Amino acid sequence: MSATVYFSRTITPETVAKLYDRLGVELTGKVAVKLHSGEEGNQNFLGPEFWRPMIEQVNGTVVECNTAYEGARNTTQKHLRLLNKHGWSRYFTVDLLDAEGPDMVLENPEGKIIQKDYVGKDLANYDSMLVLSHFKGHPMGGYGGALKQLSIGCASSFGKAYIHGAGVPADIWTADHDRFLESMADAASMVHCHFQGQVAYINVMKNMSVDCDCCAVAEDPCMKDIGILASTDPIAIDQACIDLVLQSDDPGRDHLLERINSRNGVHTIEAAEALGFGTREYELIEE
Repeated sequence: MSATVYFSRTITPETVAKLYDRLGVELTGKVAVKLHSGEEGNQNFLGPEFWRPMIEQVNGTVVECNTAYEGARNTTQKHLRLLNKHGWSRYFTVDLLDAEGPDMVLENPEGKIIQKDYVGKDLANYDSMLVLSHFKGHPMGGYGGALKQLSIGCASSFGKAYIHGAGVPADIWTADHDRFLESMADAASMVHCHFQGQVAYINVMKNMSVDCDCCAVAEDPCMKDIGILASTDPIAIDQACIDLVLQSDDPGRDHLLERINSRNGVHTIEAAEALGFGTREYELIEE
């Protein structure tokens, strides 16, 4: 059975809210809004002004987790300072989920590579989640979208090393690459299923660099903006983004595809579908 993905070529804050409404989902209780707050020095991430109407509409709390690499977000103190510098703390309530331990552990015995996912313990305080993703390339995963936000994005600093290392944190940068991608799919499934249908996804195909928003030094965008997508299926929405890149006639398309394909990025989507929490088959409804 295919998923529904709504799509608009108009990229505005108002369009984000419009597509969310089309989903017909009412996120109840305390809403966590997972997004990428941007590494210091990165010029491509989508800032608080862009996301503000959507976050205010669901009365959400912006949530993030510390990184597992050196930079401006790998300790709670530095990360909170950068969240304020980038404007998130000025506009919204912000919760650094793993500001203090111990981690919350999600489990899925059916995970292919990892059966546990270490996430920021404050995730337990939320009833639903809105995942706001900036679709772009990524130095390791090939691309970044909804599945990466669920997995690496929601993982604590330790959890990020656990996923990257395919269950062995010490192997954070040396684990078999496909096992790392499959671990991301495992972790994404655990967060998605944790919210039991109280989760929605929006991907924005704007400022599409081959590099992620986690890069302090990132390439400028290599192709023209494409649009905004919304779905309740994180697998379908990421697949739809990949397909829209493939269908583009933009001269920068091949540069982005080289990044995605050289890292076998679509394998994360394949592995996620094999876990059964979504589908790569979708109907794209253009608004």
